[in-house]
Amino acid sequence: MTTSTRGATKTPAVLVLEDGRIFRGRAYGAVGVTFGEAVFSTGMTGYQETLTDPSYHRQVVVMTAPHIGNTGVNDEDPESKRIWVSGYVVRDPARVPSNWRSRRSLDEELAQQGVVGISGIDTRALTRHLRERGAMRVGIFSGAALPDEGTMLTEVRQAPEMKGANLSAEVATKEPYVVPAIGEKKFTVAAVDLGIKGMTPHRMAERGIEVHVLPATASVEDVYAVQPDGVFFSNGPGDPATADHPVSVMQAVLERGTPLFGICFGNQILGRALGFGTYKLKYGHRGINQPVQDRTTGKVEVTAHNHGFAVDAPLDKVSETPYGRAEVSHVCLNDNVVEGLQLLDRPAFSVQYHPEAAAGPHDAAYLFDRFTSLMSTVLMEGQRA
Repeated sequence: MTTSTRGATKTPAVLVLEDGRIFRGRAYGAVGVTFGEAVFSTGMTGYQETLTDPSYHRQVVVMTAPHIGNTGVNDEDPESKRIWVSGYVVRDPARVPSNWRSRRSLDEELAQQGVVGISGIDTRALTRHLRERGAMRVGIFSGAALPDEGTMLTEVRQAPEMKGANLSAEVATKEPYVVPAIGEKKFTVAAVDLGIKGMTPHRMAERGIEVHVLPATASVEDVYAVQPDGVFFSNGPGDPATADHPVSVMQAVLERGTPLFGICFGNQILGRALGFGTYKLKYGHRGINQPVQDRTTGKVEVTAHNHGFAVDAPLDKVSETPYGRAEVSHVCLNDNVVEGLQLLDRPAFSVQYHPEAAAGPHDAAYLFDRFTSLMSTVLMEGQRA
């Protein structure tokens, strides 16, 4: 990605999809060139959390809500230390932010961090195109001297695809760190960072968990060096088919019978660890309004998502795995995509969405309580033994 300082709002910009469709608008944020996978997010709020979610690494995010930037940018809501999206697409940027916590405009923040965006295009038409044709490579070009359409299309088609991309180590912490429990410490959890959001260890800390966040490259020895009561595998970007190291670490955790919880990428890692395959969705699930049914209770939750891959596991039967019986615990009501897995003979489960809900609904917050209950049960059984 190449960028320059922010230009005038009338600076021309062009969005080029790999299938040849072109949208023309105005530069938003930094002026320059960027490439990534075009995806759309259905959230009407929480754009700051979306931008700073490491799961969006190498993706150009199209916002379906037409008016973005109303609340500006503050210093409290980021989910990581930087913006991770490779490009940003909005229809009607707010001209003036209006929120008591705002410190600067979204346009200024994008420019400051070198994120190339485009505004003033028909994002509804673009979203419909991606729903029909699927997520695909895209480029945003802005500035006074734009290449011709043929050159832009060639450059887009030369950009790397998301399928086969191994990205989690690029966004994960390089050094371990600890998020202390809030109040009385009840448990210790080793959290393998594959692209973790800041709110996730905070949600565990609220429940008396001391969270040791470890790099994506952490070994089994690193995990057990913190003497965990439970092990957590986070969300993250890229193709789960490339994540052989996290899969092998998770299999070692399953062998030991330590309570295990995974979300998003962690759900796909559990699927692979159990012997299931994964596949790329046509356009994925992104946003904060996805309906999911918890099949263990029958309850329907409105949930926050960001995933372009899914686990290929049977919905209609219990499966035999090297670690005992497993079943699909959650399913998306829009398209029957697997949204959760659980083992019936070992203390392990996962979901494909974001129970920390930053931003989003809090319907799935109970999953952190389920994790603490699992650790409590295993500890009590160990004491009895």
